[in-house]
Amino acid sequence: MTIAELSIFASVMLYLLTILPAKWISARQAGRFDNSRPRDPGFYDGGIRERVLGAHQNGIEAFPFFAAAVLLAEFREAPQNLINELAVLFLIVRTAYVLTYVGNRPTLRSILWAIGFLITVAIFFLPLIRNYLPV
Repeated sequence: MTIAELSIFASVMLYLLTILPAKWISARQAGRFDNSRPRDPGFYDGGIRERVLGAHQNGIEAFPFFAAAVLLAEFREAPQNLINELAVLFLIVRTAYVLTYVGNRPTLRSILWAIGFLITVAIFFLPLIRNYLPV
């Protein structure tokens, strides 16, 4: 497996692990989280739990395009080292995005979202420009 392919898995783990602390911490605090109703909207009302849910949902939304871009770039034989580097950079940016989302930093969060999206676009178009790359 390539580093980029492992980054697809890491991307899934990132959005899954984003929601886990809110549920786990709340479950330990007087049973606030009810696992029989894991999607109860009342649980996510306001504060950090609402931001964690938003970061989690955005991770789910960003994943399909990222995964498709990585696989397309690999199938169309774009430079693998560049795909790997961009995929890892995407994960770094997405991790920072989650932290700014949870930390309630909306401007920085939006900037990081845009950077992550542009990285995915770059991966997607690597096959188109591979002949022009010095790699």
